[in-house]
Amino acid sequence: MLIGSVTVPAAVLVLAGSRSGARLPVVAVTAVVGGVVGTVAAGNMEYSTLRTLGVLPMTFVGIIEEAAKLIVPVAVVLLTRPRDPRGGVVVGVASGMGFATLETMGYGFQALLKAGSVQAVDQTLLLRALLSPAGHVAWTGLTVAMLWRIPSARHKGRAVLTFLGAYVLAVALHATWDASQSLAAHVVVAVVSLVLLLVLVRRSHRGVGPGSPAPAGLRPASA
Repeated sequence: MLIGSVTVPAAVLVLAGSRSGARLPVVAVTAVVGGVVGTVAAGNMEYSTLRTLGVLPMTFVGIIEEAAKLIVPVAVVLLTRPRDPRGGVVVGVASGMGFATLETMGYGFQALLKAGSVQAVDQTLLLRALLSPAGHVAWTGLTVAMLWRIPSARHKGRAVLTFLGAYVLAVALHATWDASQSLAAHVVVAVVSLVLLLVLVRRSHRGVGPGSPAPAGLRPASA
């Protein structure tokens, strides 16, 4: 279940981090701790909301999960004050990867308990893993990419507003994906999410040519 859940998100993380300004230890910690903290926090908040309201609207799911995935990246920003905004999308992809991996494993266990079939588990893992780059990975990559720009921005207020706008967009995409039963709507959300992610990854690689020295994120922390 772990291998089936993590392979595709991890491949996206490798692509995003191949030439970026994010430090490898930060990315690794965010992927593991961010996934665990985000999953636990989202589960607790969703359960509390369900008990309070009696229902759990899809908009609330988007708000809660997108916020939960930001807990560790926000802590990293406050502790490290990054000056290179290129690393933001990589850290966001790492946090989204950790969350998506654990969530997919949870759905895999549900499929096993419900159907009692390894084939059902395989189908669940395959579908959710293939869709993860257009879901949690892209949405968190977008918001954290904007978050990473705040410390080095000349106009802090504008940078904060851009981050909040990215968060609202991520919540909207998330809620639309969860609430819609239309294949066309899912395709539109997936395409928009993937395009945004690829644009941000491309920008994070800009200025680093094939012959350029590897950025700090790809060297050991002591280098």
